[in-house]
Amino acid sequence: MDSQIAKRIKPGAKVRVHEKLGSFEGLVLGRKHGDEPGATFTVRSTVAGVGVEKVYPFNSPAIQKVTVLSSPKKVRRSKLYFLRDLSQKKIQQKLGVK
Repeated sequence: MDSQIAKRIKPGAKVRVHEKLGSFEGLVLGRKHGDEPGATFTVRSTVAGVGVEKVYPFNSPAIQKVTVLSSPKKVRRSKLYFLRDLSQKKIQQKLGVK
């Protein structure tokens, strides 16, 4: 993955991950392990009313492209795990996204 895109993948950003078998769009909950070779990011989305999370390694050959759709103005936490319990409307209010 390009290092410029990797720097734009931050908690609270909405991303679309293009895999070999399709794409997955959702909210980034967090990044782990910084710039190490084993660094990962977690993407959460709601599919058919059920919350689904996927953990992607930055250096995965299965990822073809990552598109950052939007990023929040300001996030006060590095891990947004508390968003798991909130509705979509509350998430938008917390992140300041319209």
